[in-house]
Amino acid sequence: MIVGYARTSTIDQTAGLDAQHRDLKTAGCDRIFSEQVSSVDKDNRTKLTDALDFIREGDTLVVTKLDRLARSVAHMMEIKDRVTGKGAHLRILDLNMDTSTPTGQLLLTMMGGIAEFERAIMLERQREGIAKAKAEGKYVGRQPTARAKADQVLCMKAEGKGATEIAKVLGIGRASVYRIMQEADA
Repeated sequence: MIVGYARTSTIDQTAGLDAQHRDLKTAGCDRIFSEQVSSVDKDNRTKLTDALDFIREGDTLVVTKLDRLARSVAHMMEIKDRVTGKGAHLRILDLNMDTSTPTGQLLLTMMGGIAEFERAIMLERQREGIAKAKAEGKYVGRQPTARAKADQVLCMKAEGKGATEIAKVLGIGRASVYRIMQEADA
């Protein structure tokens, strides 16, 4: 069986998800698992986990691009090992790469290393740009939304409301609510 996996980082990227579905169907995928979640949050990629649990010996897991699957070499190798451990193969369409061959396995490892290096360089340039903009007074960063609502959090807590309800009403994270409450108690 040929199993596809599609992912976009945000729910706004519907065209990207549609394009991945189209390419995966063209590649002959019998079943496609898809989700819209950041690759940085690899522990929250439930559909990838479902796809990895679903595949069996002789199956092929297909993705359109390497960055749709993993963000680091370590994570990619973990996924590859899980796939090959089940007797299945991994295929990446845009690289025309298939781990059913020794060459495909070698190329996957090399491409993963290059992709991770490229991302690290991009992040380094981004940090340098932010530092320069801060030094020139052009970058102030995002305003802290939760801290700005500290008075409202404490007022709602005094009214007996729970952290989950406060977070929903104010549009902030529960962790932020707990942090504000803890700082008020200190």
